[in-house]
Amino acid sequence: MELGLAGKVALVTGASRGIGAAIATELAREGVHVCLVSRDMSKLQEVAAGLTNSASVRTAVHAADLREPDAAAGAVAAAIAAFGRLDILVNNAGATKRADFFTLTEEDWQDGFALKFHGYVRMTRAAWPHLREVQGSVINIGGIGARAGSAEFTIGGSVNVALLNFTKAMADIGIQQGVRVNAINPGLIETDRFTRNVERVMRERNVDREGALAFLLSAGGTKRVGRPEEIGALAAFIASAKGDFLQGSVIDIDGGATRSL
Repeated sequence: MELGLAGKVALVTGASRGIGAAIATELAREGVHVCLVSRDMSKLQEVAAGLTNSASVRTAVHAADLREPDAAAGAVAAAIAAFGRLDILVNNAGATKRADFFTLTEEDWQDGFALKFHGYVRMTRAAWPHLREVQGSVINIGGIGARAGSAEFTIGGSVNVALLNFTKAMADIGIQQGVRVNAINPGLIETDRFTRNVERVMRERNVDREGALAFLLSAGGTKRVGRPEEIGALAAFIASAKGDFLQGSVIDIDGGATRSL
């Protein structure tokens, strides 16, 4: 499907691996110039090197810890300096600690919100004037943990709920100012984070990898684990003109794990 994204500029956070790298890759395939942001410069450079398969696509990398209050403004400034405009912001950076509630510390909670919630808020604030100028798009990557409480995911579920409300609120502003704001809730996706989750289940339940995978799929009620590129393809569609009527939408891509309305 031709999405008409060629020549546009995207900034993707958490772009050094997993879902972020997959989204950046899919956007680059559509001809989008991409500014990749994360804390790991060497990983960013690896991803960027894989995106330069076309002379018409340019990339930039910017290392930043988006938990820091000034980091978001610096990341947006880097994208503008590299490309002169910004059409698409993908907020993806952030992982939260998964553990029994009573073992989680104050620092764990502060860290969980610092990157995935406050980082998204600051990135959106910094990018908004540029997105408004070109009638651009924000895509927030949340997670299906927002849909139902889970004993082992108290931080992540809480953060994702906050992000969905933030998405709806910014979409309300965006209606008037010409910026589309939507969210994607991935389910179980083949990433480093999922691998760590499998290893955790192996330890806790004293099973092998196949047993851990079977447990996670059964618990989620799905047949398979999703692929990062599937999230990338959805993000590209949302960012394109073909997704123009999406505003404030929250799309679950989880193999049917979410059954609530």
